[in-house]
Amino acid sequence: MPASKAVTQAIVERVNDLRQQVNYHNYRYYVLDNPEIPDAEFDKLFRELQALEHQFPELITSDSPTQRVGAAPLKEFGEVRHAIPMLSLANAFSEEEVQGFGKRIADMLKHKDPDHIEFTAEPKLDGLAISLRYEKGRFTQAATRGDGETGEDVTQNVRTIHSVPLQLVGKGYPDVLEVRGEVFMSREGFYALNKKQQQLGAKTFANPRNAAAGSLRQLDSAITASRPLEFFGYGFGEIKGGKLAPHQSEILEQFKSWGIRVCPEVKKVRGIKGCLHYYANISERREQLDYEIDGVVYKVNAIAQQEELGFVSRAPRWAIAHKFPAQEALTTIKAIDVQVGRTGILTPVARLEPVEVGGVTVTNATLHNQDEIERLDVRVGDTVIIYRAGDVIPKVASVVKERRPRHTTLFKMPDKCPECGSDVERVEGEAATRCTGGLACPAQRKNTIKHFNSRRAMDIEGVGDKLVDQLVDKGLIEDAADQYTLTREQLAGLERMAEKSAGNVLHALEKSKKTTLARFIYALGIRDVGEATALNLAQHFGDLDAIMEANEEALQQVPDIGPIVAAHIVSFFKQKHNQQVIKKLLKAGVHWPQVSQPIRSESKLAGKTFVITGALATMKRDELKDKLIALGAKVSGSVSKNTDYVVVGAEPGSKFDKAQKLGIEILDEDGILRLIK
Repeated sequence: MPASKAVTQAIVERVNDLRQQVNYHNYRYYVLDNPEIPDAEFDKLFRELQALEHQFPELITSDSPTQRVGAAPLKEFGEVRHAIPMLSLANAFSEEEVQGFGKRIADMLKHKDPDHIEFTAEPKLDGLAISLRYEKGRFTQAATRGDGETGEDVTQNVRTIHSVPLQLVGKGYPDVLEVRGEVFMSREGFYALNKKQQQLGAKTFANPRNAAAGSLRQLDSAITASRPLEFFGYGFGEIKGGKLAPHQSEILEQFKSWGIRVCPEVKKVRGIKGCLHYYANISERREQLDYEIDGVVYKVNAIAQQEELGFVSRAPRWAIAHKFPAQEALTTIKAIDVQVGRTGILTPVARLEPVEVGGVTVTNATLHNQDEIERLDVRVGDTVIIYRAGDVIPKVASVVKERRPRHTTLFKMPDKCPECGSDVERVEGEAATRCTGGLACPAQRKNTIKHFNSRRAMDIEGVGDKLVDQLVDKGLIEDAADQYTLTREQLAGLERMAEKSAGNVLHALEKSKKTTLARFIYALGIRDVGEATALNLAQHFGDLDAIMEANEEALQQVPDIGPIVAAHIVSFFKQKHNQQVIKKLLKAGVHWPQVSQPIRSESKLAGKTFVITGALATMKRDELKDKLIALGAKVSGSVSKNTDYVVVGAEPGSKFDKAQKLGIEILDEDGILRLIK
């Protein structure tokens, strides 16, 4: 690079002017879809800016429109903890379910008629959810949804997407603005990318969603920059130093005015009738859109009503995804195999002649159980209709019996487990057939360990499915606890492993020893005990020994645990092998912080509803949430007339204002700490 000349004020002003022009014309092109100048004229401005930045590199800034070519490859993605969780949406697959959604909202908002409620409706893009953070209008960070609480830092890659502004335009945006939306690939871009991949002799992509996800998660952002990714904004997360408009539709208009691209198909509709009319219209035009969609999304338009409705589990009550009907295809069954799951359930799987369904090549379809096989009367050699809805596992919908070949026989589940040879049983009243081999069954052993290691369980990074398969196949481990006795030499001798990667695995295993009681219970893989049930058990009993010793009657005192799940828990902890594995895990050093206090009905906070807003000085908001829940309180994400207390930290949001209007008792940090004590 030639030596930089002296930078004059005129050069600085010209660079700033060029950036403003390029940003403006990007906005006209990508957001408004209404360019003012020909491409050649835009290229001239862009090249002049590039030339000046090349000549005067000290003028280059991270938000310059030239800085989209990608940075040095990353070794791995960092983690980003979402200030406000990125929630998923509940699904509706019929008009009746949408009507039920409308009625629930009307009841909660005390509306007599759901058709008096205003909604925004928009296509449900088949891409990758992303969060963009802007500070003082400058793009600073991008993160994937991840598990909803923590995502991957993909800032460098998102910086290369031309429809993502690096600097907001206009005025009036908050000091901190978190925009949530979808990264996707248009049909045209997808076809062009696959054509290019074919010419290079590289792997092609099955569908635009896979292409978008694979392109965004490249460790080398220069590869991402070469892919035709696009972005639409549809929502928001953390807001500081300013406010957004009071309606969803108005917020999207604000986004557009600030240079953030939104889907042009977004409409404001009235009532469920308006939602269904929009669904029918988009469904008719689905194939004409230049991007893949798998349904539409309805959101209550008024933000105040959204806050009043709040959330249930990991989804908002005020929004729902109305999915399109499953996509179908015709193929034949070549064979029926049986797979053994981590809980010992035997599942028949149809091996199919490969067929494309919704852009995905399908070779297998689940047949669920013996009852389903008999209901369908499905046989090897049959021609069948299979369907796939979104990311759901393909299923056999029906058999075309007119095409059935002669001399076929009905499939029967085996008497012995295909993995370990143990007897199989089918409990009366249950559809499932199970292996009786328990943790001695290789299939269950592997899957039990894989579940134990998974992100939402013990989160042992680097000990994935392939490594677990090797460890079990080579006889190095027989259960999850054995992983903690592995040596560097044992690991380094495995396929695709070396000293450094072996060290990383040992570090990950050591790190995983510090966990929570709820995660540990979930990681054990007890039948029908998911994350929510594990959390309820931990909060109710507060101690592992108490859970292991509890009888069915005591377990049924825990929220959401009935007689069936209670029986599964008691049965699990009665098994000597399970007790031995737990002892081995504890002896290996697996531990967790003591649950501060089990839920007690006599607690003065039991049943009280809290909302937390603003930054706390002495603890994280999640810590306070855990303490309140341990005392029997409920913690909500939105303020309503049913809220008992609002805890306010530094820089509180609109929840503080709403609490004042409703006359709800407000506690500062000292106040809530005194109340807890």
